[in-house]
Amino acid sequence: MTRALLLEDPHTDADKIFAAQGIEVIRHHGALDEDELISALEGVNIVGIRSKTNLTKKVFDAHPQLRAVGAFCIGTNQIDLAAATSSGVAVFNAPYSNTRSVVELAIAEIIALTRRLTVRNSKLHRGIWDKSAAGSHEVRGRTLGIVGYGNIGTQLSVLAEALGMQVVFYDIAERLALGNARRVATLEELLAISDIVSLHVDGAATNQSLFGAKQFAAMKPGSLFINLSRGFVTDLEALSAALESGHIAGAAVDVFPTEPKQNGDPFDSPLVGMENVILTPHVGGSTMEAQIDIAHFVAAKLCDYERAATTEMSVNLPNLVLQPTDTSRFRLALIHRNTPGVLATLNQLFATYGANIDGQILSTIEDTGYVLTDLSTPLPESALEAIGKLDEIIRMRVVERTSPIPS
Repeated sequence: MTRALLLEDPHTDADKIFAAQGIEVIRHHGALDEDELISALEGVNIVGIRSKTNLTKKVFDAHPQLRAVGAFCIGTNQIDLAAATSSGVAVFNAPYSNTRSVVELAIAEIIALTRRLTVRNSKLHRGIWDKSAAGSHEVRGRTLGIVGYGNIGTQLSVLAEALGMQVVFYDIAERLALGNARRVATLEELLAISDIVSLHVDGAATNQSLFGAKQFAAMKPGSLFINLSRGFVTDLEALSAALESGHIAGAAVDVFPTEPKQNGDPFDSPLVGMENVILTPHVGGSTMEAQIDIAHFVAAKLCDYERAATTEMSVNLPNLVLQPTDTSRFRLALIHRNTPGVLATLNQLFATYGANIDGQILSTIEDTGYVLTDLSTPLPESALEAIGKLDEIIRMRVVERTSPIPS
């Protein structure tokens, strides 16, 4: 039986999807350290994680039976994708499912900080009545600077404009501006003109320490800062100093360089105790709607891969979907090194052993290739052994069609 280990509490709808495909689910609350994870993965074929569990080369090397990883979140920087690929492990994530939730939180924080709601709230809780318009503004007419104009950044751009804001954005990739948003050529230009700066960059190593003392100093006096992207992007000591000096009027931070492994663990930050700062425990995508969508999306992709070797939306393997014929009974899935002649060698072996090919598809990404071959007759064990001995093969799997292969 296929076994899946789910960490960090993805929504339980995932369990139902796995169960419907005969996959046994084991759950562990919270994240696991490397050695703990290696122990927990004994006999496991699929592992599901969120943002706090790191899948390293050591983990992949220790478990050759592991076939697939599901990241029940957007980011995959917690996974050594090169190690996963070289081990023949498919990785899937949920790149779109929580976009709206993150955007709505950003809008809420923009309004809360612009109206200084955190400060008013703090004073009232301390028994201080301070009715004043000082420092409070409408968001209409303010300039929002978005750093990273991907799925989240573009949606935020549209909603911000609907509120009457002017939007500028900076991205190292070519991005189409939506609505009246305007692209700027440099980060420095964005910082100089933005009343609010909101970060929505990915987990690329080049974004490490993207925002430090130099960037905060370049922001407009009295501007606001929001980070809902990655914890390692921001120097929190530098942000704290900019807030203490009054150069930055307020901030909202949802992600941190180091985060507790599970609920209830202690948390500390240079920003703790500042009444003009909104701190949230990495909940940008944590709405029931988003978590349900993520559970359905990722679990379905993992099940499709398990049942039909389909890699649509995989982040590390070529994306292949092969439509089966009525006579297809066996699917041979091969992850291989991208060297010339692999397909020719494979098909020669099929011919040698009298295999009848119903359908075949191959694609490559950089050093890795993936080929699916549908057969109407089973291959003898000797044929599978011959294919498995090819130097180029990373992983071989045969999927028998006992029920219709998903298309």
